Amino acid sequence: MFDIDKWYEIIATIRKNKMRTFLTGFSVAWGIFMLMILLGAGNGLSNGVSQNFMRDAVNAMWLWSGRTSIPYQGMQEGRQIRFTNADYEILKDLEGIEYTSGRYYIGGNIFSYGKEHGEYTAITCHPELKEVESLDIVEGRFVNEVDITKTRKSVVLGKDISDALFKEKDPIGEYIRVNNIPFKVVGVCKEGGGTRHRNAYIPVTTGQKVFNGSNRLHNFALTINAETLEESQAIEARVRETLARKHKFDVTDESAMGSYNKLEDVIQTMKIFQAIDIFIWIIGIGTLIAGVVGVSNIMLIVVKERTKEIGIRKAIGASPSSVIVLILMESVIITTIAGYIGLVLGTGLMEGVNFFVEQQFAASAASNGGQGETFFRNPTVDIDVALMATGLLVVAGALAGYIPAKRAARIKPIVALRDE
Repeated sequence: MFDIDKWYEIIATIRKNKMRTFLTGFSVAWGIFMLMILLGAGNGLSNGVSQNFMRDAVNAMWLWSGRTSIPYQGMQEGRQIRFTNADYEILKDLEGIEYTSGRYYIGGNIFSYGKEHGEYTAITCHPELKEVESLDIVEGRFVNEVDITKTRKSVVLGKDISDALFKEKDPIGEYIRVNNIPFKVVGVCKEGGGTRHRNAYIPVTTGQKVFNGSNRLHNFALTINAETLEESQAIEARVRETLARKHKFDVTDESAMGSYNKLEDVIQTMKIFQAIDIFIWIIGIGTLIAGVVGVSNIMLIVVKERTKEIGIRKAIGASPSSVIVLILMESVIITTIAGYIGLVLGTGLMEGVNFFVEQQFAASAASNGGQGETFFRNPTVDIDVALMATGLLVVAGALAGYIPAKRAARIKPIVALRDE
């Protein structure tokens, strides 16, 4: 495409002006380096927050009862709202609800096995709580429907409880005492993404029967079939209206029934990170443009310095296009090589940071029962983004050299030969 003499000439020009070339290339390399760092850091924060969200199902929702704060149909405020098993039957069949579990808490629980004992939290629940709270079964199984219908005294221990009571012994099939009542261990679990596993899970019917809960439920844990904020809010409104109608309280009364819709938080947080990504791209590209403008300015100086040389070329028959190609090649070479160096250094640094973060995460997981916690994960840049940045540099290099090249092509030989 280009004759070898042009390449020799460009290399000779670059060697002749080493400091100028270095400073020009440094500005471009720094721009792409900072772009990779900013993008990697943005990805790391986004991945870390997403990882923390995954502790429970992303589309999870929790409901809990309280006291009314608004009079309703002649009834005074201050009435206690109590959820029951009948509410569970209504919710599990409600449109838009995926998984449902009622929960009944038992306070001040002493767990014991042999000479070992400790105080932990016992949660009575339905089998679908496993899906809502992303529980990971380490050994055995979770609470099932047979446990519910037959009110079995089964218990699934959190990993921390199992380790404290059984040490190295296999707990499955063993009997422990919860408030001095025997329960058979059927499983061991970890809480999704958490670092502490100190909850035990008992069939809700068993807990209500053994611990005098009657048909009482303290709250509900649900997952909903929604992908957008609007769908999520519509399902939440349907749930609230249904329970408000049954328990006779104002649908707007947040004190009568509280709720937390995790999907809303996830969507809102992801929107924030999308805005941060846009902001990062603006800053990174702005830095890159500053470097490219520097290249253009340097090439203008190059054209000024070589005015007489360009005039001689044109006087002996060089075409304007050959002059443009010569200047463009020098500009593209400088920006491409410098940009590639910045790209490699930026992605290399992010890979190094990622290695360090993963080592720290692994150490945290090892000391917390296999689960680590961090707000910063995988701060790397996708290969597609890196390739796009490289292509952007080539285009930017061509644009940076085009204006000086056009100026050089317009120089008249007679004027150039008079230049001092």
